[in-house]
Order: sequence, then C-alpha cells, then structure tokens
Amino acid sequence: SGWTLRKSKHLCTSKIEGKVPGTIVLLPLDKWAVLHQPRSVSFVDTFNQLPLERLLHSSMQASGDEVDQSLNRNHLELADFARLISPAATDYLEPMSHRAQSITQQRFGKVIRLFAPLYLSNECINNCSYCGFSRDNPILRTTLSPDQVAAEADHLHVRGFRNLLLVAGEHPKFVSEGYLQECLRRLAPTIPTLGIEVGPMEDSQYGELVSCGAEGLVVYQETYDREAYSKLHTAGPKKNFDWRLECPERAYAGGFRRIGIGALFGLADWHTEALALAAHLEYLHKHCWKAQFTISFPRLR
Repeated sequence: SGWTLRKSKHLCTSKIEGKVPGTIVLLPLDKWAVLHQPRSVSFVDTFNQLPLERLLHSSMQASGDEVDQSLNRNHLELADFARLISPAATDYLEPMSHRAQSITQQRFGKVIRLFAPLYLSNECINNCSYCGFSRDNPILRTTLSPDQVAAEADHLHVRGFRNLLLVAGEHPKFVSEGYLQECLRRLAPTIPTLGIEVGPMEDSQYGELVSCGAEGLVVYQETYDREAYSKLHTAGPKKNFDWRLECPERAYAGGFRRIGIGALFGLADWHTEALALAAHLEYLHKHCWKAQFTISFPRLR
C-alpha cells in the first residue's frame, strides 16, 4: 500500500486502506502501527541544488545599501541572510542586534530556557578527527547503568533542572538492546522534558524513543562541506553525509516535535556553513512545520 509499518506496543490501533479498493485492514495495538509514508524528497535534494557559490559571491560583494535593504524587510530570504553575514554588514551589527532582540522578546518574552546535558556513554564506533569520543582514541570507555542515569537525573532535579539532554556516542547497542528506552522510561515520570543527542537512527527507532518519553532531538551536521566532512569522518556510519543530513526529517517522521540542528564552526569556511545551516532550517520549517527548531553553532579555534 506504500506505507511503512513497525511493531509497537504504545500506539493506537490503526486503520489503513487495503490493497483492494474499499477494504480496511485493522492493525491490533500490540502488532503493527502505521508510522509514516515514505519520503519522496528530502533536504539532500534541496542541498544538492543550493547555489552556495553564487550566494557566497553575492555576500562578499554586498554593499551597505543592500545590507540596509535586507535588514528592513519584514520577511527575509536566503539572499538577505547572505547580505547580513557579508563584510559590509559589520557596520550594522548594532541595528541587527536590536531587531533580533525585538523579535526574540515578541516570540518568547524575557525568558531563558535552561537545560542540563547528562552524558550516558563515551562509547562510539565512529572516527571523527576533532572528537574526544573518537573510537581510536585510547581512553577509558564507560556507559552508565540505568540506575546511575536515574541517580544523576535526581541530582539535577533537586537543583531545579526539568529539561535534560541525554548525550552519548554512536553505538547500535544503545537502541537495539533497549538501553536508551529503559533510561527514558526511568526518567520520564520526574523529568517533563527529555531530549537526546545520539547517533542517527531509522524513523521507527525514533518512534520507539518518543513512545518511551523522548521529546527533543539534537543532531549537528558538523560541517555542510562535503569534502571537509569526508576528510574528518574516516570510519563508522557517520561517514555517510546524506544519512546524517536527513536525520532531522527521520526524527520528525518518528514523532519528535523539538529538533535542534547546527554546525561546528571552524571545520570549514564559516560563511558557507552559515548559509547551508540557514537553508536547512528554512527547509525544515516548510516541510516539518509541526516541530519547533533550535539552532546551535559551537565553535573551534
């Protein structure tokens, strides 16, 4: 029928059209549930067609008048963003910050949302030249038990944290053996907002984590420069640039409604990274419109 199905004990009994027109297939709660229709397009297609070189050139050549025009538009497009990160925009940092402040207070008020990262494991099957968790690094590897995770969460809860981000390296056993699921089930009764920052997964695996209490996902592309990405990620599933690039969409299909993306500035030209990151966010807003998004840009010297 064109639908992707998966086993689930947490989703409602579903009805889908059978192969014979007019028939209905009933799926018991403990057997199967409709998860999503296969995606015909993804950001990979959009990314491959992005005119990044042209945008970068226009950014480098932008005039002060063009920056001023873009800054005063109600709705900014990618070309406007390119102007706002141009050398000419240096003289406009103050008016840009005022507009950013105005929009922020309009949307969120004077509120700062705090979260605490809770590191579950430094085990990882990837080799990333910039990461301390890289699998070839000769470090002591450890994974907290669910009891230890719960104790750490209780410690943070006492100090007022109600938003935790569970962080771990990439290892298939975390999901296949039920480890993440158990950690989420243990924390969900006391921690109202749980996010994860782990290796990319399939839609169905994300759906299972959502059913166990996960709400948010953070996944950084690290760099949107394919050549730099290939040189920096030499082994493991993280070598697959496109697989990681599609991760936010798979998480959305699995039920996540708070998704964070970002780039590790310093791995490649920051102007290009910023343009690609902005284009990625623009795409997600359009195609994954039920979710909220956050942007991060950690930096390396």
